[in-house]
This record gives sequence, structure tokens and C-alpha cells, in this order.
Amino acid sequence: MNGVTGVMKSPSRLDLVAAIGARAWRERLQADGTAADGLALRFADVSPIHRAFAPMARDQTFDLSEMAIVTALQALAYGKPLLLLPVTVAARFQQRCLIARRSDRPLRVEDLPGRRVGVRAYTQTTGVWIRGILQNDYGVPPQAIRWVTQEGAHLAEYTDPDWVERAPAGRSLVDLLRAGDIDAAILGNDLPDDPDLVPVIADPDAAAKEWFAKHGVIPINHMVMVRKDIAAAQPEAVRALWRALVRAEPPASSSPRMTAVGVAPNRRGLETVLRYCGQQKLLPATMTVDDIFADTIAVLGDAARG
Repeated sequence: MNGVTGVMKSPSRLDLVAAIGARAWRERLQADGTAADGLALRFADVSPIHRAFAPMARDQTFDLSEMAIVTALQALAYGKPLLLLPVTVAARFQQRCLIARRSDRPLRVEDLPGRRVGVRAYTQTTGVWIRGILQNDYGVPPQAIRWVTQEGAHLAEYTDPDWVERAPAGRSLVDLLRAGDIDAAILGNDLPDDPDLVPVIADPDAAAKEWFAKHGVIPINHMVMVRKDIAAAQPEAVRALWRALVRAEPPASSSPRMTAVGVAPNRRGLETVLRYCGQQKLLPATMTVDDIFADTIAVLGDAARG
């Protein structure tokens, strides 16, 4: 048994430990009754879910885990024994996630070169999407900004570039922003409800709609990874897991749909984040969508292509 994993071989079922933070997905998986497929899921309590990413990427601590897409891509690029399943469990438009202090003359995108911008980690997926948008849609490359981070990458093999520095320990990004120690910050689910902190991208909802109309992409945040040794030893159990994930996809709550199952529905978003990763030198080698899923399709079959 590896870490807290719970693989149990028996004639009747396979028990797997899952780290899933996306509430709707977890609830539907819990209610699914996967035992009929010879599979049982036991959910690890990890909150916030990003605390599961480094243990899974580095040590395969869980049998399957929700995973930030940039960490997932780095894990594959660095040869970690994991498979990426083509299911997006979290996605969102990112334009609202870059914030600054309200002032008489609010900080604008064109003011960012030379400024200090905080982000939890340089490889954080939301930060990668924001930097890609700034570079490709506003002409502001990553190296034009001084990036201030709280922690390193989930993958030990990756080293931050020279234009990244570490923030003092014990201070949150919001604290640094309010104190004026950074000029802007990137936050995701932890965006503060504070009228004194406002988006840097003007009218972010309209900007997101315009971006979607131009690119046809919903930025992927989290997908799902499973240990490769389980797929090798118990391929039918992993196929049962895939069928459970397909059944668990929540009903669409927005238009466009913010979740997707299968390679084809996720292809354009993955191609975009791969391009951003390449531009930002986040991967040790070039990868394509087909490269990412070659081993996965070998286990799941053409049904996973979508």
C-alpha cells in the first residue's frame, strides 16, 4: 500500500482512496453505488483540495485525485507514474482573479510591467491562465512583472525563473496587497469579498465573454489523475472508475458548460494551457494532447475520446 492509498484486491471489488474537492462531483460519486462495478471509493478529507496535489504528484499518496491541470501536466512531463483522466471537474473564467487596491486611479493592465504581483505559486493554474491572457491578449509578457510567491511548485523538479521571489513567511497575499507590499494579486476560490480590492481587468465579466467568443475556451482548473500501477494491475477497475466519472458529471449549471468529460470536449482548453505552459517555460519538454492521453486511452479505450 502506497501512502494513504487503499487498494484492496478481492474477487468482488477494488477499494480506492480518492481525494476529490469538487463538491458536486464528490457527492454524485458517493451516491453512485460503484460497488455494482466492482469498485468502492473511500474519500480522503483534504481541505483545501490543493493540499492533495503535491502528495499525489510527488508520492502518489492517493489512488486517484483531483489535480490542478498545470501540476498534472508537469507530473506527466517529469515522468510521474500517473494517468490523466479526461474529465474536467473545475473550470472558470479567470479575468476576475487578478485584483488590486481601489484608488483614485485604479491599477490597469497596461500599468503592470515593472509592478509586483503576488500569486500562491508561480505554477498555480490560475496564475498560468492569467499570465497567458496578459501575454497573448494584452501584450504583457510574464518577465515584465516581478512575481511574488508564497510557495514553490508541487513538483520538486521545477525551479522558478529569475523574475520570481518568495514572500515573507506568515503573510497572506491579501495582507501583502493591503499593506502595499505588492501591487496586485492573483486569487481563485479565495477571492476576498472586499470593496477596497477590485479586478485589474476592467469589466471582467464582459472581458471573459469577449475572450470566450475569441478563443472558444473555458479555462480548465482541475482534472483527475489515477495511479498508473492500479491501471496496469486492475484495468477493468479503472474502466469502472471512468464509467462512474461519466455518470457523475453534474448537470450544466451555466452556459457555457464549465465541466467536460472526454478528450474531444477538453481538447481546445488543453491545447491552450499547453501553449501557455510552453510560453512560460513550465514544462521540460513539448507535449501534445494526444501525448498526454496515449496511455490513458490504452486503458480506457476509445470511449474516453468523447
